[in-house]
Amino acid sequence: MPRHLLAVLLVMLAGAAAAWEEPARGSETRSALLDAIRPIAEWKLGAPVQFVVHHLRRDGDVAFAGLAAQRPGGGAIDLSRTPAVLRGEEDGSFDITEIYVLYRKSGDTWVAVHHSFGATDAWWSWEPLCAEYRAVTPDACAPFD
Repeated sequence: MPRHLLAVLLVMLAGAAAAWEEPARGSETRSALLDAIRPIAEWKLGAPVQFVVHHLRRDGDVAFAGLAAQRPGGGAIDLSRTPAVLRGEEDGSFDITEIYVLYRKSGDTWVAVHHSFGATDAWWSWEPLCAEYRAVTPDACAPFD
């Protein structure tokens, strides 16, 4: 099984008694969370970017997202033509459209504090991150409980 699928599987195994909530489609919170990562995604993948939300969890002032980037209307992103590849930051050999994000709310603004494109493991399952984000990643942080 590819590593990125293992990461997705870990995310999907959320505990039944999760305290987090998923911001509803069209809600201000959901829009704010997606807008917080959008400039980073557009810098790497080119604009415009639309997100398919696989996972979006919020608890208080922290949040977690598992997203897939695409062009508006469902168009695929040509990885060989992304700004990241053209700048030499990526070689285009693997899918960088899968995005995982840990957010923190600062005042009235959601900030994408930690993020990765094309992760091959569940990097958010790290004890120092679990200390801050366990409420939205309880499944990944279970080994540290």
